[in-house]
Amino acid sequence: MSYQGRVQGVGFRATARSVASRHPVTGWVRNEPDSSVTLEAQGAPTAVNDFLEDLRRTMARNIRAEARADLAAVPHESAFVIER
Repeated sequence: MSYQGRVQGVGFRATARSVASRHPVTGWVRNEPDSSVTLEAQGAPTAVNDFLEDLRRTMARNIRAEARADLAAVPHESAFVIER
């Protein structure tokens, strides 16, 4: 997922990690040079969708646009982390 809006400097990455801890997902979230945030999440389709919906509700006032792309699973992920 790629998120645009007021998504840097507002705790978006920490919130994403916190929300992810409530769902059986792994992945990462990071700030991008263009002021967007990129997020990769994997798990069962329902778990990923529930996580993304929960994050969307939590950060709705900050998200102006989002784009979703389905990617191949990344082997050996064991947590959801903030990448720097």
